[in-house]
Amino acid sequence: MSGHVQNSAEPEQSLKRPIDHFSEEQARPSQPILPEDSVTKAEKIERNGVNGKAEDLDEQEPAAKRIKMEDSIETVAGNGPEEKKVDSRDKVKGIALVKTEYLIDTYKRAVTTSTLDDDAAEGRGHADDRDNNGDNRKGGRGDKKKKRKEKGQNKNREFGSWYDMIRLCNSRANTPEFSPKECSFGDTCKCCHDLRKYLKEGKREDLDTFDKRCPVWEVHGTCYAGWKCRFVSSHSKEIEREDGRKELVLIDKDDAKPLEDDDENRKGVYNVVSTADKLDLARRRAKTEKSDKYIEWLENDQKEMDKIYHQKKEETAEKREENRATFTDPPLLPSEKRRIYFGPETPVLAPLTTQGNLPFRRMCVEFGAQLTYSEMAMSIPLIQGQKSEWALMKAHESEISAPRYTPTSVVQEYTNSKDLKFGAQISASKPWQALKAAEVMPRLLPHLRVIDINCGCPIELVYQQGAGSALLDAPSKLEKMIRGMNVVSGEVPITAKIRMGTRDGKPTAQKTIERLAFGGYEARQRLGAPGCAAITLHGRSRQQRYTKNADWSYIAECATLVKSYNQKKDDLTDTINEPDARTQANTLDGRMYFVGNGDCYSHVDYLDHIQNAGVDSVMVARGALIKPWIFEEIEKGQYIDKSASERLGYIEKFVRYGLEAWGSDEVGVGQTRRFLLEWLSFAHRYVPVGILAHLPPSLQDRPPAYRGRSDLETLLASDNYLDWIKISEMYLGPAHKDFRFQPKHKSNSYEIEAEG
Repeated sequence: MSGHVQNSAEPEQSLKRPIDHFSEEQARPSQPILPEDSVTKAEKIERNGVNGKAEDLDEQEPAAKRIKMEDSIETVAGNGPEEKKVDSRDKVKGIALVKTEYLIDTYKRAVTTSTLDDDAAEGRGHADDRDNNGDNRKGGRGDKKKKRKEKGQNKNREFGSWYDMIRLCNSRANTPEFSPKECSFGDTCKCCHDLRKYLKEGKREDLDTFDKRCPVWEVHGTCYAGWKCRFVSSHSKEIEREDGRKELVLIDKDDAKPLEDDDENRKGVYNVVSTADKLDLARRRAKTEKSDKYIEWLENDQKEMDKIYHQKKEETAEKREENRATFTDPPLLPSEKRRIYFGPETPVLAPLTTQGNLPFRRMCVEFGAQLTYSEMAMSIPLIQGQKSEWALMKAHESEISAPRYTPTSVVQEYTNSKDLKFGAQISASKPWQALKAAEVMPRLLPHLRVIDINCGCPIELVYQQGAGSALLDAPSKLEKMIRGMNVVSGEVPITAKIRMGTRDGKPTAQKTIERLAFGGYEARQRLGAPGCAAITLHGRSRQQRYTKNADWSYIAECATLVKSYNQKKDDLTDTINEPDARTQANTLDGRMYFVGNGDCYSHVDYLDHIQNAGVDSVMVARGALIKPWIFEEIEKGQYIDKSASERLGYIEKFVRYGLEAWGSDEVGVGQTRRFLLEWLSFAHRYVPVGILAHLPPSLQDRPPAYRGRSDLETLLASDNYLDWIKISEMYLGPAHKDFRFQPKHKSNSYEIEAEG
C-alpha cells in the first residue's frame, strides 16, 4: 500500500489526524478538478453538490468554486486549455483513497454520500415493538384523513407491516392439533382456530434457507414460534393415532427447555421483565417510595434555594447564612455502589438507537467489545410499563459475563468477577422522570452494570422536550438528576454521556464535568458530590452534528481536567466538611472515570486516544456499525482484511441471532429483515483494507465508486437499497408484500415496497 502507517507503539509520536479547524488542508488535500471541456454540466452539479437545473450551474456555484475551476485550467499558447497534472494518489477531502485499479468513477459518490445523516444512530423513529405486537395499520398515502399522525424522529419513515394473512390464535400456536390450550377469548376470539386451514391458507410457504432447518430449533431444541414458524416443516410431523385420525404435532429435542406461558423468557436472554411487573407499572401499582420522598424534598429544597437567589444585595452576610440554615438534609443517602472499571483493555460499544439491538451487541461482544449499552430508552414509557421500551433492556448471556481486566487498577475492592458488560441508557427531561426510572430499573433488571443518562442526543424532538443535549444548557437540572438517581438506584452506579456543548465554538463540557464531579457551589458544601461514576464525552457539539471530525484535542483537555480533580477536591473540602463517602462515586477517594467518544475507526485511533488524549477508555459508535470487527482489531493491534465471504458470514450470523431474538414467524422474520437493512445502510460504507491506498482509514471518508476484488465484495459495497434487499433475501427469502424500507439517509430518500 502507498499509505504509511505510523508505529502505534511509539507514544511520543501522536497518531492524531488534525482537527478540521487546524491545518485542514495539510490533512486533506483539495479535490482535483478535471478540465472544463471534459466534464458535463450534470457531472458538475453532482460533483459540487448544486441543487437545481444544469443551466443554472454558473449562477449557483459559489465564487470560490468558480475561481478554483478557472485556476485549474492552464492556457497553453496556440494549444487552448490544458489540464493540470494531478497525482492519482492525491487524497481527496471526504473520500476514501482507493487504489486506482479498483476505481470506477472518482466523483460518482463524492456528493451523494457526503450528506449521510448519522444522527439517526442517536434517535429512534416511531416506536418499534421488539416483542412482536406492533401496529398493523398500513397507513395508505391516499387517505390523509385516516392516516394517524406519526410521532417521534424520522417521521417520514415507514416500514409497513408483516403478518400472516390469517392469524392463528396463540392457544393453538404451540400445541398438538388435537390438544390445544383453552382460548381465553372463547367465542369472541377473532383469530383462526383451525390449524390445517391456517397452514394451508394463512401463512406463507416455508423458507428454504439454512438448509430448510429452523435456526431457533437447532440452538434451543424447541421453536418458540411453533406452527407460525417459517421453517415449521423441519420440526413438525403428522402422526396416525390409534383411532385412525392423523394429527399434526410439533417436535422438540429431548433436552429442550419447556415453553412457558411468557415466551419472552428465552434461553440465553436476561433482564426479561414479566408481564405482571409491566402491568403493575402501567396501572400505577408499582411503588417508588424512595423517589417520591426524594422528589418531595427536592421541591422544598428548590424553594429554599430560590430565597437565596432572589435575596436583596443589601442583605447582610448574617441574613444570608440564616437563610442557608433553613435547609434540610435529604431524606435518604445513596447506597454503596458496585465497583466498576474502565481501562485500555475495555473498549466500549456505544448506545446505538435502532442499530444497537441485542443481536448486534451479541455479535460485537464476540468480536471483543468489553462493555455494551442498551439502546436509549425513554424514561416515561419505562415508568408506564410499555413492552417495547422494556424490551430494549434485554441482554444476552454473553453480556452478563465479566469484562477483561488487568489487575493494576487503583479501584478499591474492585474485582471483575463481580462486574458485567451490560449497561442501560435512558433519556429524561425532568428529575422526577429520571429518579423513578432509576429506582424501578435495578429492581426489575438484576443484570445491570450502570444506568447512563443521555445528555448528548442531538435529535430535535428530544432536544425540544428538554432531554438529551438540552440538559447541557440546564446544568442545575442535570445535577439534580444525577444526584437523585444516585440516591435511589441501589448498588447500580450512575454515569452520563455528554457532548462538548450545544453550539459550535462555545464548548461547555468542562463546566459540566466539574459540576458532575463536585456539584454546584451551594450544593457541594451541603450535600457533597453528586456521585457520577463515569462521564463519556462525545467530541462534537449538538449544532455540529457529524459534519466535522470529533475534537479530540478538547477531549484531551477535559481528560487532564478530570485527572486534576483529586487535588481539587482536597482544596474544596476539609476534615470537618468532608462529604459522606457514600456520595462519592465508585471509590472512597471519589475517582471518576472519563471515556472519549468520536470517530474511532481503527486500532490506531484507539491507541492514539488512550496514549495521547489520556482517556480511560474509548467508546466506539459508527465505527462498530461499519465494521463490527474493530474490537478484534483493537485486541490484536492490527488491521484485519476481512474477505467478502467472511463479511457475508457475519450477516448470516446476525440473521440467526435476529431470529432467536425476535422469532422465526412472519413477524420475527420481518423484524430481523428490517434491522438487518438498517445495519447494511452503515456496513456498505466499509472499504476493505486490501484495496485502500491510504491508512489509517477515516470514519468521515465516504467510499468512491469502486469494484471489489470479487462480485460479492462489489455487492456488499453497493449503496443501492435494492442490493441490500437482495442480500437479506439470501437468508430470509422474499420480503412480505406489505414490507417497506426507507433508508434514513438524505441521499437515499426513497422507499420500496417489496414483492411477496
